[in-house]
Amino acid sequence: MSFLSKLRIGAGTGVSPSREVVRPIANNLGRPRNPSASMPGAAPAVAPTRSHDPRESNRVSNGLKELLWNLEGLGRGTLLDLGPAWQTTLSFFIERGFRVSSEDILREWKDFLVEEETKLRAAAGHLPDSLDITPAGRATRFLAENLQYPNSTFDAILLWDLLDYLEPALAKLMVTSLTELVRAGGVVFAMFHSKKPEGFQRYRVADSNTLQMISSPLLCPAQKIYQNREIQDLFGRYRTMKSFIGRDQLRESLFIK
Repeated sequence: MSFLSKLRIGAGTGVSPSREVVRPIANNLGRPRNPSASMPGAAPAVAPTRSHDPRESNRVSNGLKELLWNLEGLGRGTLLDLGPAWQTTLSFFIERGFRVSSEDILREWKDFLVEEETKLRAAAGHLPDSLDITPAGRATRFLAENLQYPNSTFDAILLWDLLDYLEPALAKLMVTSLTELVRAGGVVFAMFHSKKPEGFQRYRVADSNTLQMISSPLLCPAQKIYQNREIQDLFGRYRTMKSFIGRDQLRESLFIK
């Protein structure tokens, strides 16, 4: 059985507001910034304007509201969106003075796995001894081709719920990489399912406290449901964690470096 088969790579539901704030990891919430930093080699994200999609549903997002509060007064900041380049999200942050880059990591991960599988089949038992086909090896090769930005580039990163859909080895290495990309005082916005999701959704910003959730074809099946301690371990280098748990079994978390 190929590793694509093991991962089951293949071709939304209603929600309710968040209701609970979970403990911080640490105190001393500081927000030193360097708004003048540039982003060599990173092209601003672009996307076509989309009409209303009947698959959309709205989610009141206390996590987004908290993210914006932490970025308030920053001026011309930089933000990395790790989901699709929705025009609504781009416009929302660009109008607030941010320079936005977008990199659809989950789609890039699926394409990478397909390419890896093709190469393995073509090799037909003649793989070089140096090729590491373990999950950690795949994760290292993937990150060597993606998320290539200078350290301390971004004031904020929209990670969404991607970690739930990535192999744990990749999730761990990617959080390490993202931590290097975030400036001191920067914020990562992530989401975690408390049980295996029944459908696959993408997210975009509607307004300052509302996310639109778009039911989409599955790219990668959920790989892991993270417990609170595992989340804290992943983001152990961050000074503060703040979470909001909704009745829709989705946890919104902010990590302040």
